[in-house]
Amino acid sequence: MIILVMNAGSSSLKYQLYNMESEAVLAVGRVERIGMDDSILTHEPTGGIEVNRVSEILDHNEAVRKVIDILTHREHGVMTSISEINAVGHRVVHGGESFKQSTLVTQEVKQEIRRLFDLAPLHNPPAMMGITAVELHLPGVPQVVVFDTAFHQSMPKESFLYPIPMVLYRRHKIRRYGFHGTSHDYVSKQAAKVLGRPLEELKLVTCHIGNGASCAAILHGKTLDTSMGLTPLEGLMMGTRSGDLDPAIVPFTINKEELTLNEVNSMLNKHSGLLAISGISSDMREIVQAMDEGDSHAKLAFDMYTYRLRKYIGAYAAAMDGIDAVIFTAGVGENSWPVRKAVCEKLTFLGIEFDEERNLERSKEARYITKDGSRTSVLVVPTNEELLIARDTFEIVKSS
Repeated sequence: MIILVMNAGSSSLKYQLYNMESEAVLAVGRVERIGMDDSILTHEPTGGIEVNRVSEILDHNEAVRKVIDILTHREHGVMTSISEINAVGHRVVHGGESFKQSTLVTQEVKQEIRRLFDLAPLHNPPAMMGITAVELHLPGVPQVVVFDTAFHQSMPKESFLYPIPMVLYRRHKIRRYGFHGTSHDYVSKQAAKVLGRPLEELKLVTCHIGNGASCAAILHGKTLDTSMGLTPLEGLMMGTRSGDLDPAIVPFTINKEELTLNEVNSMLNKHSGLLAISGISSDMREIVQAMDEGDSHAKLAFDMYTYRLRKYIGAYAAAMDGIDAVIFTAGVGENSWPVRKAVCEKLTFLGIEFDEERNLERSKEARYITKDGSRTSVLVVPTNEELLIARDTFEIVKSS
């Protein structure tokens, strides 16, 4: 079965094409700057040469058409006909309480995704554009939606409810949902394989840290708690997002600075985090470089970032009454050895015996960065959300 995996953003569209017989990636690519006259299509067939094309791509319909065209291109394509695509899997950020697992796209499913636009106004609408575009250009091809929030639907009420009037939950479903669920799901399963133990026996803390970042307490294969909440703003300090703060800061800032709600929302989501404290960048690589060159603001940003991450790991170990392993994944987690070092060296009370040499290694494979015999293991596990989406799509379409 040939499956096309799509991840639609407000002005972008990422894709991967899989042959599910071997789970081989046939091609990867992305369309950027959708809606502009200098949109960029980047396409890389496996074993082939990367292709870059600049043209006007006004909307997601045209972006999907361009993707299909390049996949079937005589010179750069990997298929002879679009009829070879058996199914399409979509990443959708917010499934609310309606979707506890991946599901086949139907009219009812589309209506519910639209109803959830208010909970993810920047993410769910583009995903729906991608679904609609596929219906137009690949009529009759089954589609599956895989939700970032679905994996975290196992949280108990004491984890997902906020201590605010219950009427707000009953009327508006204001609660913790969590995000990056596809990644947390994937790396927890991979970690169990590396550890050589059943996932159902393990207590794991998974740390998906990129420009956006979240932790999850995975107890026996299910989410007990996770750091992101109603929106992806809560939790860890991130590239441009504040993470946890006193909610009274919002009305206080509005009053003192005469800001609107939209301006404060923009400040917390786009002008906070590493960028705000360092004053130079939201990119951890640039933060580390500036810190090494003696920049005190970069050092403070780094220390705040790693301190807050350690707090969450410790809190989740307490919540699970123990811990077997910590997993680092995503851009920062997989690539920033200074971040992993700063976090792990001050978690010795958990039984972590950190190995500096292993931490410095670079690999695309899952690996230990603790010493042999460490009571609590620390792993670096490269995430692969697209593969999990492809697997879910394959299983659902095969059984439908």
